[in-house]
Amino acid sequence: MPAKLQDPARARAIFETSGWSVAEWARLQGFSTGLVYQVLEGRRKCLRGQSHRIAVALGLKAGEMIDLAQLTAQLKAGGGPPALGATGENANP
Repeated sequence: MPAKLQDPARARAIFETSGWSVAEWARLQGFSTGLVYQVLEGRRKCLRGQSHRIAVALGLKAGEMIDLAQLTAQLKAGGGPPALGATGENANP
């Protein structure tokens, strides 16, 4: 069973009780401190790039954190999520 996703308020509460600052966590994870705060404040959609990786690392959204080499291998192998057609429906049922 997948892990339950948490909301940003819960993530902030965890930081408050842990003794770790958001900025310190961001730096140790290699993330932009400002972007982490924006994700926690709900000001980012977190669809791709670093904001997506931050949201996944914080447990705010489901997703994968893969590096560029893994992404390239999946693309070459034709793996990954199914392609969507013009109507937004699965083009490869």
